[in-house]
Amino acid sequence: MTIRSSAPVQLFDGRNQAQNGWFVLRSLLPAGRTGTVLEWEVQPNSVPGWLRAPVIAHSQLGYAPGARKVATIELDRNDRTTAPARLLRVGADGSTTTVKTAPATRWGDYLRYSYRQLDFSDVRQPGLYMLEYGATRTAPFRIADDVYAGAWHPTLDVYFPVAMDHMYVNEGYRVWHGDAHRDDARQAPLNHEHIDLYAQGPTTDTKYKPGEHIPGLAVGGWFDAGDFDIRTQSQYQVVRSLVDTWEQWRPTRDTTAVDWTRRRTEIHVPDGTPDLLQQIRHGLLQLVAQFDAVGHAIHGIVEPDVAQYTHLGDASTKTDGLIHDPALKIGEERGGRSGTPDDRWAFTTKASALNYGSIAALAAASRSLGEADPALAKTALGIATRIWAEEQTHAPDLYQHGNTTGGPLDSERFAAAVELLRTTRDPRYATAVQTLWPAMERRFAFNLRDAVAAIPLMPQSYREGMIPAVRAYAAATVKAAAANPFGVPITTGGWAGSGTVIAGALNAYALHKAFPDIMPADPVFRGAEFLLGHHPGSDISFVSGVGTRSKEVAYGNNRADFSFIAGGVVPGVLIVKPDFPENHEDWPFFWGENEYVIPEGAMWIELAHAMQDLAGKPPAK
Repeated sequence: MTIRSSAPVQLFDGRNQAQNGWFVLRSLLPAGRTGTVLEWEVQPNSVPGWLRAPVIAHSQLGYAPGARKVATIELDRNDRTTAPARLLRVGADGSTTTVKTAPATRWGDYLRYSYRQLDFSDVRQPGLYMLEYGATRTAPFRIADDVYAGAWHPTLDVYFPVAMDHMYVNEGYRVWHGDAHRDDARQAPLNHEHIDLYAQGPTTDTKYKPGEHIPGLAVGGWFDAGDFDIRTQSQYQVVRSLVDTWEQWRPTRDTTAVDWTRRRTEIHVPDGTPDLLQQIRHGLLQLVAQFDAVGHAIHGIVEPDVAQYTHLGDASTKTDGLIHDPALKIGEERGGRSGTPDDRWAFTTKASALNYGSIAALAAASRSLGEADPALAKTALGIATRIWAEEQTHAPDLYQHGNTTGGPLDSERFAAAVELLRTTRDPRYATAVQTLWPAMERRFAFNLRDAVAAIPLMPQSYREGMIPAVRAYAAATVKAAAANPFGVPITTGGWAGSGTVIAGALNAYALHKAFPDIMPADPVFRGAEFLLGHHPGSDISFVSGVGTRSKEVAYGNNRADFSFIAGGVVPGVLIVKPDFPENHEDWPFFWGENEYVIPEGAMWIELAHAMQDLAGKPPAK
């Protein structure tokens, strides 16, 4: 491109400063002038007649024999050529045989591209296949009964163990990270707005003074995303999602050894306990620790400054692991204490929404861990019932900031009531569910999975009263599916929409199981296929290590290596305004496109199980 400026243009190579550095162009504003003081004219270069090569969007993992199978061909708007679409079967010797040839049906225009589609749902024979349009040919994919059976394994086997905070995590010859954050955590300062949407209000709501060490927090939890904070809202979302998977399908897969006494995790080493239960326990340990330490759920635990926030590599090197002692000088260590104030901060202003969200996870996890760890299960349920009772004795604490202080209060309270009802069968919680239902009906899409989970324990009238909302949601799903050729809601904000797509698919699954005459299964398949490559911009799978071509350059805590963590789920397609669908595979530092987050990982485990259930085969244990 060419830039013309009314003042000199400076060119900086930002790669000299940090791994995520770019080239930077800058002009200094001239002094002593008013009105128009600086103008740039940016002229992009274009190649006359250039056409973007077609993309054949499809599931990189493949399809069940009886499932809907639609590939979407994405074309440059100026591409006037037409070619037949072909489905090729790959033989045992690598040779290909054409099994279907048909004109690709025009879908229409969406964003900046034109779209055609090939429906090959009639092809049911198991095997290995590829798609072809003109000179574009896809990587191989399967048609098979067990196509989704092991799709969740990398997420549970690798991604979640790597995300375990307060543990030494080893994989064969590789240490992913040492025992991180042994020095957690210091009380955050008052009236402080921090990085990454954390803030502390005018009081600590604890017995600790700002800067004082809060004992007991250096246990359990997962790194929230590509950084190293513990976001409580993410922790309880993950615990509940993992519990849902356990209770619906009971996957007993055991490939990870977890020793909390030694604070050590060994990837690909069985230890006799289902890995899913171990991950549930690890998240529960942090939630319980918060209530034990300060009496209520906290916003989270995060780095004290930007220098630590941008830390990449081994998480255990981010702090010295020694509790800060302000009587010592920086760099001085004595008696297991340190004068270096590198300990993470705990943000502790009370928020009833966080309490209710944590109650839901505590109650749910207590069911799953009843046999594996009965003492912890009893403790968790005791905290959940006690904090619920306390919350009913006072007006709710309504502190809010960013996205770290819980979801809508009524929704979090409803979730807590549902999980307490499912665990205790106490009619008091059924009354709470019924009382809160009208508000949930108004935000049905956000609350429907909790609402459906309560059906078996509520009167028949509760289910019948839900039917109008289910019908309206099903109709809205049909309308949304027609808005683009991929049949899912594609978001347009600054964070791409994989999470929204997975949530929509799980919503559809819950409704399909509870109201099969109203909600079909198709939206579940469309959601999974979108994540696995049937989306705009490319055909890459957004689950690293799942599918023939998957996300290999992602915003994990190893992003400086331009690498990935198997099983991580990225946000995916970001719509750059006004009409450009983007996901960079050559540049991991776009967090809105490429950052792994733990809730999406847990939801993917759940969705993969749901898909295999709908395909008619039990998931691989």
